[in-house]
Amino acid sequence: MNNQATRLSGHSRILYLGPFLSMFDRFSIAPLLLPIAHDLRVTVAQVTVVATAYFLLYGAMQVVYGLISDRIGRVLLLRLTCVGAALAGLVSAFAPNLPVLIAGRALTGCVICAIIPTSVVYVADSFPFEVRQRAIADLLAAVGLGTAAATFSAGLLAHYLSWRVAFLLPALAALGLAYALRWLPETLSRQPTRESAIRQLAGLARRPWLVFLTLFAVPEGAAMLGFFTFLAPTLEAHGQNPAVAGIVTGFYGIAVLAGTQVVKRIAPVVGAHWLIVSGGAALTLCYAVAALSPTVPGILGASFLAGTGYAVMHSTFQTWATEVAPQARGIGTALFVSAVFLGGGLATAGVGGLAGAGNYALLFWWGVAVTAPTVAVGAVARRRFRGQPADSDGVTATA
Repeated sequence: MNNQATRLSGHSRILYLGPFLSMFDRFSIAPLLLPIAHDLRVTVAQVTVVATAYFLLYGAMQVVYGLISDRIGRVLLLRLTCVGAALAGLVSAFAPNLPVLIAGRALTGCVICAIIPTSVVYVADSFPFEVRQRAIADLLAAVGLGTAAATFSAGLLAHYLSWRVAFLLPALAALGLAYALRWLPETLSRQPTRESAIRQLAGLARRPWLVFLTLFAVPEGAAMLGFFTFLAPTLEAHGQNPAVAGIVTGFYGIAVLAGTQVVKRIAPVVGAHWLIVSGGAALTLCYAVAALSPTVPGILGASFLAGTGYAVMHSTFQTWATEVAPQARGIGTALFVSAVFLGGGLATAGVGGLAGAGNYALLFWWGVAVTAPTVAVGAVARRRFRGQPADSDGVTATA
């Protein structure tokens, strides 16, 4: 592949299945909160712990997998965590009560969390920085498809079959993916690091942009992932069934898919800080619309705006995270993703009480209050950052 190529080819395209599966598993939970509460005879606030536990473990384990990725390679890590996700998914699907379900989802988040950041690192290993965001956009297209598939189908499965099927299907798919990834070529071509984890993390702590981006990712994750979880429950609380709520919020995935294609075309000519501003404006508007109009048209528009924000703004931050520590890209990227999901989990937990009380309008105004300043800080910081025009670690396009 030459340096101007921006898309994986050959057996490397198997990689796209991982983010699809991960996002299907991640986004299936939102339309399922009320059906699970009804089936297990618990409150919505109690079921929210299922999502919170998933997010927090998803975030907490990123650093561990980043260290492992730089030692054993990207492909082996992907295959092992797919097996783990399959086993934990089966626990979730057959959970007899809420505590077992919480444990199953926490374990699922604990292992499936390795898939997307490791896939991003795989792409970063394969493409130089000047074309990397366009390459990552293709990866995020798979994210969009997985998100759309989850939000469209999870509500339908819960309404016509059982919420358990929405956990069973990705568990079975993860087993198949673990086998299929045997054909994925490894990209960690250099000698795996022998440096201790403590020394590696201490070295990264001396990189000011990495420290900033990791800390900044907490509110960015809250804005991007935490409040969005409640779009589907908002519709259900206003009388819509899970199938309708899932279909409506599924437009998030369509927006991610469309937005990634736009980013591929405009990223080479538009400053990264303007991508953050425009995507962040869409996300802020999303929560304002959801607060003012908790109807099918309102939540559909909010979902589309949130997906646009993910594709345009969040992809810019993800690309930035791959460049701030190129010699330790696995752990550097993992720190960012860990903080994103930590923020998402904290936001979900923080506003769970508002959801339980049915006060979704105030919940989404909190989303506006968190998102707007986060976007402003992120845009200013990205404008000040001056990265290398090409990888300083000699990465070439080999995928």
